[in-house]
Amino acid sequence: LFVKLRQGADGARGDDTSKLKALVADWVNRELKPNPPVDPDDKHTRGFINDACGKLLCPAELDWNNPATKAGIRDRSQGYIVTELSFPTFLYERYTANLDDLEAGLFKGRILLQAFKAVFTSPSSAKDVEGDGDGADIIENNRRARRAGWGLKVKKHVAQIIKMEKVTPRSIAYIACQVRFALSSITSWRTVDGDFDYILF
Repeated sequence: LFVKLRQGADGARGDDTSKLKALVADWVNRELKPNPPVDPDDKHTRGFINDACGKLLCPAELDWNNPATKAGIRDRSQGYIVTELSFPTFLYERYTANLDDLEAGLFKGRILLQAFKAVFTSPSSAKDVEGDGDGADIIENNRRARRAGWGLKVKKHVAQIIKMEKVTPRSIAYIACQVRFALSSITSWRTVDGDFDYILF
């Protein structure tokens, strides 16, 4: 039974990873307008070698626009080693952290919210990520679908299937790991990416 559950979880993670690979590239290209654009099919051109992905993966307490920061991170110099102990900027609203209050704007990054909606509701719902950030839109979408579906066969989204009625810390952590992986240059899922440990993150 445990083996079957593990296989199901791995399959779902693989589906989400595959879905987000292209979607995250598209969102980065639309939002940050990098030149050249992030290739939706090639992970080798992502990570810290890519300026747009590097900006989003950069620890919030560092300034990616500073050439010394870019060089330090890329060279893995002392003081610039990226670990799971720092929150990447993609987690923050407008991809900027308030260094005096690191919780302000945390988990409100647009790409993070889009990924959450793409996985738990549908990729098309990720186009609209406005709201107060409390997950009310997921709850309301579930209610609307139930009302509209009386007597009709309607395809359920993941949040309905797993009876998700609110955003949970575990679901945020899952999506944060998925987005970080999509922005990185590693091509297959593993728990450690260089000095960054996904499990500890």
